[in-house]
Amino acid sequence: MALALEEIDAVNRVAGEDPIKIGLLSPMSRPGDATAGLLMSRGARLGAEYLREHGGVLGGRNISIVAYNDMVTAAEEGFARSAVGGMAKLAMVDEVLAVIGQWHLRTTPWVAEMCEKLGMPMFVENGHSTITHGKRTIFRTYFSIADRTPLMMDCLARIGAKRIGIVASDTVFGKAMADTLQQYGESVHGMEFLRFDFEQEVVQDWRDQLRSIRDWEPDAFINGGLNVIAGGGPVGNSYRILQQAVEVGLLPNVPMMVTFGFPMRSQDYWRMAGEAGNGVMWPASKFRPSWPEMTRIGRWFTDRFMARFGTAPPDTCLSAFTDITIIGQALNAAGTDSREALLDTLESMEFDTWRGKLRFQRGPEHWHHNPPELVVMQYQTFGQTFDEAAIIHPAELADSEYRPATATSSTG
Repeated sequence: MALALEEIDAVNRVAGEDPIKIGLLSPMSRPGDATAGLLMSRGARLGAEYLREHGGVLGGRNISIVAYNDMVTAAEEGFARSAVGGMAKLAMVDEVLAVIGQWHLRTTPWVAEMCEKLGMPMFVENGHSTITHGKRTIFRTYFSIADRTPLMMDCLARIGAKRIGIVASDTVFGKAMADTLQQYGESVHGMEFLRFDFEQEVVQDWRDQLRSIRDWEPDAFINGGLNVIAGGGPVGNSYRILQQAVEVGLLPNVPMMVTFGFPMRSQDYWRMAGEAGNGVMWPASKFRPSWPEMTRIGRWFTDRFMARFGTAPPDTCLSAFTDITIIGQALNAAGTDSREALLDTLESMEFDTWRGKLRFQRGPEHWHHNPPELVVMQYQTFGQTFDEAAIIHPAELADSEYRPATATSSTG
């Protein structure tokens, strides 16, 4: 939380008089995914910097960020009450113009309903498949569970996987992700599944379940752990599951896919996963620092992030940056700082983003939701950076074939 608030303070110290106030409502402590809150704050900071360095908003005004930890009372009141309390403060006390940063599926639906009642524009950053549907005030530039599921299972089918083992968290995201993957795999590819769900806030040992999956002789293993673990600590259950899968002999013999892009933070990934993490596959936006199709705004973001933090930016940071800059563009076009004018403009114009022009429509599949093109990435050599990772699916975007972990180099 301290690191996240340092990023916000850096924005606000130079916001000047009469700034445009934007809310950031994200998890910044346990029991939530505090890493997500830090990444959102970094993306928001860079979005504010970009707007300040490119003429400001509404005649030169700067952005200030009003940030709340949406987990502040979660241990006592639950995730939803804690997050809704933060949104109420942002909307009615701080009177922000818009809000970004919602990450947990356990908070976003309730926060979105409050935004609808208050007319508050909000950008969500999580994987809920239908959160924007039919809503006037909710927008998203990140991808959903429904967007990534066909990509992931088609990739596994393409490498010949028919029997899939899954270990999944019992969180809303974990269960929805596993349910959607299993339903798609069974109905489209005739796959078989051996699945074990676990209590997020209780379980720290998955060895028995992993042995059962190993003995079942799967063709692939989906690690559905998240970035938090019972009892706290710096290593999420995604890494603990990986390490225990190696210990029981499931890995590296079986291909492993994870459900979100935590391997993109390559320095952290190799430090915590070690050589056993080689061969991992994950769904991601079609983005990396060397991507030649990146626009000018995307290049600015990537270069600034790498210069400041010394590593490639994860797509979660990119999403928060994009949301801030879209809000700034919309306000400039609207010519006024009202929520209603902002909502009208978000629906009526195109926006410059890292992947080109973007427009929000009320479509049957993607209502107020414009996701990036997705790929499956794989580390094929121990110690690779995110920028060096292979794209292995879909075939028309791939720059490498899938490579089994046991066939890769461990020397870097």
